[in-house]
Amino acid sequence: MKPVPLHPPFAATKVWDPFVRIFHWSLVSCVILNQFVLEPGETAHEWVGYTASALVLARLLWGFVGSRHARFSDFFPTPHKLARHLGAFRNGEHPVYLGHNPLGALMMLALMAIVLALGMTGWLQTTDTFFGEEWLMELHEVLANGLLLAAGLHAAAAIVMGRLERVRLVRAMVTGTKQHF
Repeated sequence: MKPVPLHPPFAATKVWDPFVRIFHWSLVSCVILNQFVLEPGETAHEWVGYTASALVLARLLWGFVGSRHARFSDFFPTPHKLARHLGAFRNGEHPVYLGHNPLGALMMLALMAIVLALGMTGWLQTTDTFFGEEWLMELHEVLANGLLLAAGLHAAAAIVMGRLERVRLVRAMVTGTKQHF
């Protein structure tokens, strides 16, 4: 995941395939619905949670067979890549990556792990063994709050890094095209 300068200013580079973009905005929708619209414990809340988990599992598969920038091999955040990226950032440098930068990749993996943990703890609450277990309900709530915090940080970072790198990151997740400005 070497930083790749985009072409001259205003050049557009196709990066995110339709699957990645549909996954992203579908997952955002699931999180918003379950956090702010649907009642915890209700059937709709459960099914939206299962949908979010299924989306993440599909994205994990797509990370091995999808398009170039969707593949984990293109952006997996190794310690070396993270250190190099953080070092550049500390030096006031803002390398532009065609796919995820190492910190963005780390956040993406963390968000997906939290969603899967939420799906598991939510499902366990419906089983005879764990139904009504206070610790599990509390863990599910902590994970949900952690997801909101991480998602907020992710959104803020996309806006800030887009400005620093002079790349329209949020627009790229809608159009699939990164544009340098």
